[in-house]
Formats: sequence, C-alpha cells, structure tokens
Amino acid sequence: MTDPHPAARGRRTVLRGLAAASLVPALPGAARAQAAWPAGPVRFIVPFPAGSGTDLNARLVGERLSAALGVPVVVDNRPGADGSIAAEAAARSKPDGQTVFVTSNSTHASNPALRRKLPYDPVKDFAPVTLLGTAPLLVLVHPSLPIRTIPEFIAYAKANPGKMNFSSGSASSRVAGEMFKAMAGVDMTNVSYKGNPQAIADLAAGQVQAMFCDAGTALPQVQGGRVRALAVTSLARSPSAPDLPTVAESGLPGYEMVAWFAVFLPAGTPEPIVTALNQKIVDIVRSPEFRAKTGPGADWAPGTPQQLAAFVDAEIAKWKRVVAQAKIEVE
Repeated sequence: MTDPHPAARGRRTVLRGLAAASLVPALPGAARAQAAWPAGPVRFIVPFPAGSGTDLNARLVGERLSAALGVPVVVDNRPGADGSIAAEAAARSKPDGQTVFVTSNSTHASNPALRRKLPYDPVKDFAPVTLLGTAPLLVLVHPSLPIRTIPEFIAYAKANPGKMNFSSGSASSRVAGEMFKAMAGVDMTNVSYKGNPQAIADLAAGQVQAMFCDAGTALPQVQGGRVRALAVTSLARSPSAPDLPTVAESGLPGYEMVAWFAVFLPAGTPEPIVTALNQKIVDIVRSPEFRAKTGPGADWAPGTPQQLAAFVDAEIAKWKRVVAQAKIEVE
C-alpha cells in the first residue's frame, strides 16, 4: 500500500533524523559535565560553630577531600536554631555537588521531633551521601560541685531543686539533659546556646552547673581539668573514655543518647555526583592515615547512601519516641 501522504512521511523522516542527530552530541556533553565535577571550590555548610564536634569532623574530612579532588574545600559555619538555619541554606543550594551539608542528628532527627514546623524537610530536601559515625555524649559538671558520680549528681539535684542549670548547644545535648531529668526525677533548667563550644565555656566558667556534651568537644576540657566528667550516655562504655561508666550502669537503667554525623547533598543532585562524593569520603574515613590523625570522640562508620537513608528514617522515629518519653514540649 502506498503512503497517502508522502510529503508528511518525508517530514516525519527528516524530524526523526534531526532528533536523533541532536541526541548524539548531548550524551557526551552530559557525561563531560558529570566528569568535570567538581567545577570549582566545594563548600561544606556546617550547622554549628567552629570548635564543635560537627565542625571538627567536617574539617578533618574536608582537608583530605580537598587533596583528593584537587580543589579547595571551604567550611561555612552557620550556627543557630539548632541547625535549622544551615539546613535551610543547604537545602536551597544548587544541586550541582558544589555545596555539601555536613551535619548531625540535630538537623535530621532531633529537630523533626522537637519542632512542629521546620523551614526544610530532612528527607525530601536532601540526597543522603554517607554516615560518618556516631559519638556518645559525656555528662559533665563544674569541678567545684561535690559530685563525682551519677548517684551523687541525682542526690545533689534533688537536694537543690530548681537551682541547677544545664547548658546545651545542640538538640542532642538538650534532649540528653531533658531525658536525664525525666528518668532521674530531678528539677533542672536548660540554658540554650548556639553551639556546644559556647555552652561548655560557660560550664567551665561556672555560669552553669552541668552539661551533656559530645565527646569531641568535651574531652579537651575534661583533660584540662576545667570540667569534670561523670559518665557517658551510650549503652556501652566508649573507647573515647574507657574509664567512664555509662549512665545506664550508674543508676538509670535504659538511659541512652548517642549523637551521629553524616553528609548530605541537596535533593536533585545527579546520582553520579552523589556516588562519586560517597566513594571519596568513604575511602578517606576508612584510611589508616585518617584514623591515625583523628582524635577520640567518634566511632567512624561510613556506608552507602541507601544505608544512610534507612538510618535517618529509623532515627526520626526513635527521636520522636524519646521526646515523647521525656515529656519535652514540642515547639
């Protein structure tokens, strides 16, 4: 049968040929664009101030990532609102792999449990890259207090209801203290700061009496004698402070609070870039050279983007349970 519209058939043939021809150079171009990553300096947005545990981890990774990629890695500290300011900035960044969010459970598990409304969605607005690791918190008091154990802490707080203040510079730090209050049945007041470095500085100065602080930030202050450590908040004793008992074994069975650190990209970042960044960071964190230069405070455990996504889902559910059990008022 002959084509009743030979002219139309000719036009269709020409159009198909043009479309096919236009795709040929497009594919190598896309491949070149992805292969060219990074296109310049990489920015690490960090939701806490310089000297915090998250900041220290970001700088450790960033220094080695810069060497691996051959471009500068710049740390951009944006403290405030328990990390929400930085999380919103990271979520709104261009998804081209040039902006990386190095954060903690504060932005991706604690805040969703503590706040009814957030300026970002911890799941929808981010592409998971890798977990970096976990870290216990240390229970700290000012050295002037007659407190050297958790039972003594509880007894002192009960003897001085409403007179003890505990500082916190992150959602993890605050929730750890609030959960301790609820389980021990003591009356303490939380004093919030933009970051744990400022919070522990006021503890060392005697402006507050106690704190629940990440090990990376706390240990130098403990070793310098400026604050006193009583216990760790993990269920098992920590290699970072092997001589310290756990809160659970010291009179509060079942008490556990562990912070974690992770890397994310803005949602919509091309998968090849996510994969490339994951491989670079995992190789860095697993290297003996990196482990040898990192101080105590973190249990490094990098993995796949899929593992981090599942971990975040589980952590959001867990923190909501913890906040409810501690009867913390949701903002």
